[in-house]
Amino acid sequence: FEMPTSKRTKQISLTKVTKQGRKRKEAVVETILECLDNYSHVYVYSMDNMRTSIVKELRQQFAQDRFVMGKQTVMAIGVGRNPEEEPRDNLHKLSTHLTGSAGLLFSNRPQKEVTSFFKSFSEDEFATSGNLANADYVVPLGPLAFQHTMADPLRKLGMPVMLKNGTLMCEQNFQVCKKGKPLTPEQAQILKLMDVKMGTVKLDLKCVWTAGSYSLLK
Repeated sequence: FEMPTSKRTKQISLTKVTKQGRKRKEAVVETILECLDNYSHVYVYSMDNMRTSIVKELRQQFAQDRFVMGKQTVMAIGVGRNPEEEPRDNLHKLSTHLTGSAGLLFSNRPQKEVTSFFKSFSEDEFATSGNLANADYVVPLGPLAFQHTMADPLRKLGMPVMLKNGTLMCEQNFQVCKKGKPLTPEQAQILKLMDVKMGTVKLDLKCVWTAGSYSLLK
């Protein structure tokens, strides 16, 4: 494929920041400009329940491609916030999607291969505070698989526990959460301690740019 030539001719202001902060911002922008010379497709994606382990896995899966993550406002500068700033025709249209947990993926893979992977990707993860419980969960009355030193931490999380002959016991059937209700920080921590995963990491491709053409992906 033949890469479109760059149309950016003027320096874009990165606003007043510290020297170190400016270097980081400039590095992100330079990475984006460099990737435009080496990859045919640019995608904007978002990730629910982002985890470092998932990002690492994605980078391994897409070893020949490039994920760019950073402050959305800085990435927007890299792709251009308007037609005057954009380094390629229509690239600035990506900037409106750089919100929340959005990032950029640069790839030379066939578009169908990338969209198919993102559509099918789903991985169970520990839920965090504010996530909706996907099921009722009850810790039954009886012994718990924890060391006795966990008695106080579990009590602080609201669990009715006691020590009996050196064994940590749940004093009654304890409902941790109800399906469809937002989890509190305490509930999320209890579920994690119980090794119960109620969160799901999903990827969403928002749009793609290639050869001067921008398209929404739904």
